[in-house]
Amino acid sequence: MNNRMFDVVIVGGGISGSALTYILSKYTDVKSIAILEKYGSLAPLNSNARANSQTLHCGDIETNYSLEKAIIVKRQANMLVNYAKTVDKNDFLYKYPKMILAVGDDECARLEQRHHQFAEAFPYMELWDAERIAEVEPAVAYKNGKLRPEKILASGCTDEYSAVNYGNLSRSFIHHARDNGTEIQVSLSSEVKKIQRFDDHYELTTPQGTFMAQFIVVSAGAHSLLLANQLGHGLDLSILPMAGSFYYIPKTLNGKVYTMQNDKLPFAALHGDPDLVELSKTRLGPTALVLPKLERYTGGTYWDFWKSLKLDRKVVRVFWDLMKDRTIRNYIFRNFAFEIPWLRTRMFAKDAQKIIPDLTPADLEYANGIGGLRPQVIDKTHMVLKLGEASINPENENLIFNMTPSPGATTCLGNAYRDAQIVVERLGLNIDKERLVNDLLDGEDLLFFK
Repeated sequence: MNNRMFDVVIVGGGISGSALTYILSKYTDVKSIAILEKYGSLAPLNSNARANSQTLHCGDIETNYSLEKAIIVKRQANMLVNYAKTVDKNDFLYKYPKMILAVGDDECARLEQRHHQFAEAFPYMELWDAERIAEVEPAVAYKNGKLRPEKILASGCTDEYSAVNYGNLSRSFIHHARDNGTEIQVSLSSEVKKIQRFDDHYELTTPQGTFMAQFIVVSAGAHSLLLANQLGHGLDLSILPMAGSFYYIPKTLNGKVYTMQNDKLPFAALHGDPDLVELSKTRLGPTALVLPKLERYTGGTYWDFWKSLKLDRKVVRVFWDLMKDRTIRNYIFRNFAFEIPWLRTRMFAKDAQKIIPDLTPADLEYANGIGGLRPQVIDKTHMVLKLGEASINPENENLIFNMTPSPGATTCLGNAYRDAQIVVERLGLNIDKERLVNDLLDGEDLLFFK
């Protein structure tokens, strides 16, 4: 049984926790780190390749990003590309063609305007007409053997990194963190039941014993809020768990095809992707569904959901405001219908025909066990649903609670850089920012971390 002191204890062995372990071990003088993972392997839940869209989000094909956000996201995505250059084995980062697809005159006009607005920041993106789309993705451009009748346009590229196996990347981070002389202990099957605060340290109770820490970083998805609540933090926040489901078809697309985002919907637009695990298939999705649990394909966590929801009139007010909007209301009801076995393939095929016009319901296979659960945070003080990143960093405490990265796992190294600076400042240690910036950020620091 463990009962010793670590400089830093990281709760959660997914992409966020493993990225922070790597950054702390390589670029700071932290001497000892413990990673506590609830399950019997690293990256078992949302970082698993079967639980996410496997996308390297660069801001180039995500039409819900402003230009400012896209530039920041691109720089963080490049941190993963630069990391891949430093390792002997890259079994996590892949190049596929990718594009934003616009269908119809209105979408094409909006996409063309966006393409020119983003051109300086993303010079590798090209504007493709139907003929060029047909060269890259024939299944997108043709219907019944002819170019589809409606106008289509795409902003795309063919030689950029676009896909990531985040589970493999998590394991790579831990493997290479061990090369730097820092003591690293990975403790699996170590669910944190309780965190206690003492005058000069914290103690974490697990089935593997008690771990003591000078600093704790919790990156445990939706469960991060419950652990924060134990210490009196984040009591004004609630969790709304959104689950994404996918469908398989036989391999049809050569790369990633994203569609134009509906600005009124705070959820991902439909996209098609090559699958890094099921190599003979193309994956389509996601649908979006609120589930009353905190983990998608594990038993239990229903009671944890109710504890994290903290249902009261403020939460009800947020739901009411969302449901008052007809577009959001129809989207939510439609996604409930996607869970009805007979109906879902027929409904989804109609949506997916925007990407692949010749698709039929018979082509679709519901991807059982595929898709994850992302916690969306409700701010009860302002009574709003907060989209994007959610993190609790109490002043004057050696604690950080990360609930969801934004946009997804792409920002893992950027968020780790941010958290590492907080850790060393509060512990009175040092970080070699110059080396990190040169290795991962092409010599130019991220402005919002300064």
